[in-house]
Amino acid sequence: MLKTKIIEIGPVVPEFKEENLLILFGSAAPPELKEISVVHEVKQQPENVLVEGGTLEIGNKVYEIQKVGSLANKNFEDLGHLSIYFKDDTSEELLPGAILVTPGEYPELEINDYIVFK
Repeated sequence: MLKTKIIEIGPVVPEFKEENLLILFGSAAPPELKEISVVHEVKQQPENVLVEGGTLEIGNKVYEIQKVGSLANKNFEDLGHLSIYFKDDTSEELLPGAILVTPGEYPELEINDYIVFK
């Protein structure tokens, strides 16, 4: 399990809602990436926390991880970076640094909310 806290929501983040895309970055991200990202703070980073069949919780919403890109765990561990696609159609191609979760409902985001991967 990994629990991380939202510490900043970039001003461009709402524009990605239409695409059902959420971009996470750790607090060391440069300013230009923070503008498009939900910046989060991880206290302890376990390895390979992103697994197909696992869950993602944001606020009071629970999602199932359907697909995990080949670089998703490494990027998340090294940079706190992850692209999350909220889709009901799981046949879509996935970028290496991304995960696809269902249902395809974009979460409500608040500073100090937790993001939990199980």
